[in-house]
Amino acid sequence: MRIYIDENFITDNSNECEKNCYFLKIFANEKFSDDALKNGAKIINVDECKKILAIDEGIKIIGITGTNGKTTTAALIYQTLLNLGFSCGLCGTRGAFINGKRVDEKSLTTSPILKTLEYLSLATRQKCEFFVMEISSHAIAQNRIQGLKFAAKIFTNLSQDHLDYHKTMDEYARVKNSFLADESVKIINIDDEFVKFNTKNSITYSLKKQADITAKNVDFTNAIHAILKTQKGEFELKSNLQGEFNLYNLMAAVGVILALSDKKLDEISVAIANFSGVSGRVEVVSKDPLVIVDFAHTPDGILKILNALRHLSLVVVFGAGGDRDRTKRPKMGAIAQKYARLCVVTSDNPRSENPDEIIAEILSGMSKENVIVNSDRYEAIRLGLNNLRPNEALVILGKGDEDYQEINGVKHPFSDKNVVLELLKG
Repeated sequence: MRIYIDENFITDNSNECEKNCYFLKIFANEKFSDDALKNGAKIINVDECKKILAIDEGIKIIGITGTNGKTTTAALIYQTLLNLGFSCGLCGTRGAFINGKRVDEKSLTTSPILKTLEYLSLATRQKCEFFVMEISSHAIAQNRIQGLKFAAKIFTNLSQDHLDYHKTMDEYARVKNSFLADESVKIINIDDEFVKFNTKNSITYSLKKQADITAKNVDFTNAIHAILKTQKGEFELKSNLQGEFNLYNLMAAVGVILALSDKKLDEISVAIANFSGVSGRVEVVSKDPLVIVDFAHTPDGILKILNALRHLSLVVVFGAGGDRDRTKRPKMGAIAQKYARLCVVTSDNPRSENPDEIIAEILSGMSKENVIVNSDRYEAIRLGLNNLRPNEALVILGKGDEDYQEINGVKHPFSDKNVVLELLKG
């Protein structure tokens, strides 16, 4: 990519280099720096790039890592900071936003460093005080956050995912934990069995152990209501979010805002209560019948949302992504079947794989009772709706707010939410 500055530009692609342009030399492209030099480029590092772009080093960058909860926690922190009167930027799975306006479309969870620097340049011009980032394990392993100085880091949780890339849970955990090894402020979920972190400047949160942030008088009957005990006192927490997993996300958000700002507990309580949720994350797309769409695509993610909705009788539509960790597929099937009255197993994003073979691997973890199979996701959602009994909820998992379905390298327009609304209207 290129960032244009006056009549010049910065690139991270040696093939784009020409006389007097800037080539950002990073971990991923350093072997091409000689080619960039031959093409007449000036070689710069991340710190030099920041100076050229006049990026404000005073912006407090908040990095969030974990298997589940990154997107919701990032949006929660971003919106709460805005509600508190701060200027703030955000980048992650849903795209990039600055002070309430979208500045880029959806892309990787964590962008290449030059794209992130472009966001920080925009945030500087908009006088942002904070910038919130989702940090994926791939980005840590590939050093895509090279040269960034984090004011705070958050760890949400770790469960099985991305083993197609990391191969083992031990390696996946090692990569995630490497992000937490420095002395920056860290907000850590210590209920997670895999987390290891540098305790210096750490703030812990827990629902099960002694920690800096804990909760009491917890009520999930109507959304979330609890009393949070924090390092600065207790306050009443009310949120429209659902489930225990979102209480964890709320605790992480409170922890980082308390650590990096001077806002009082009553101000944070009001600001955080006004967060309505994230599109495609436990999103109610219809109330009659009750239909919920969620991005959960790991065994732990599915467990958390279905457990949070266990007070309801459920019909669950789900599949599994192709070209990803195959070992999680039967586990996903077993968990869905445990909580659902009826499972409709379908296709997710099969990518280059045969959808029927993915479904067969899901079914290997399930009994044959109360299971319908249809590889056409549209028809599967129709079946889910048609099989709903009075007062039941339909839960559609795996794609959240994605607006496509990837089949054999082609992204076809597809939205779970739009399909539901179309079928209900019809």
